[in-house]
Amino acid sequence: MSHLTGKTVAFLVTDGFEDSELTSPWEAVTSHGAQARLVSPAGDSVTGKNGHHQSVDVDSSVANAAEFDALVLPGGVVNADHLRMDAASCGFARDFFEQHKPVGVICHGAWTLIEANVVDGRTLTSYPSLQTDLRNAGANWVDEEVVVDQGLVSSRTPDDLPAFNDKLVEEIGEGRHEGQTA
Repeated sequence: MSHLTGKTVAFLVTDGFEDSELTSPWEAVTSHGAQARLVSPAGDSVTGKNGHHQSVDVDSSVANAAEFDALVLPGGVVNADHLRMDAASCGFARDFFEQHKPVGVICHGAWTLIEANVVDGRTLTSYPSLQTDLRNAGANWVDEEVVVDQGLVSSRTPDDLPAFNDKLVEEIGEGRHEGQTA
């Protein structure tokens, strides 16, 4: 039995996500026993920028963070730009912080967290072009492979996925973090 058995992880994406930033963390959490579920405002299925198709399990307009143990926000410019404009998706992400649950974010996924108003005072990394956006939202942006701040795991690009996945699995295994707040 793996240390994530019995945990359910939400992956929040829409069309245009960075394929590897969905598939690699998905494989990491499920290989450790967690159940992964795809949440999206896009309808019945989503397509990554490189053509990966994935069925949607829950529409973001009815998704409830209380039913999940953690959240992962893959990147992709189009994906992140559309998610940050969707109030239900931003609210869903914010609820994980209010419930002190682990959140993993990579690349451009941090745009959703900016819009959810949960990065002020937090240390994280992202794709380098987001550093000014994150700093303007009150975050301490650093250029590191992976950053962990009270249950918030962040990385820059697909090159960082091995380190991101390791820390993501670790933080989900630890569970709630009191410092993980909105």
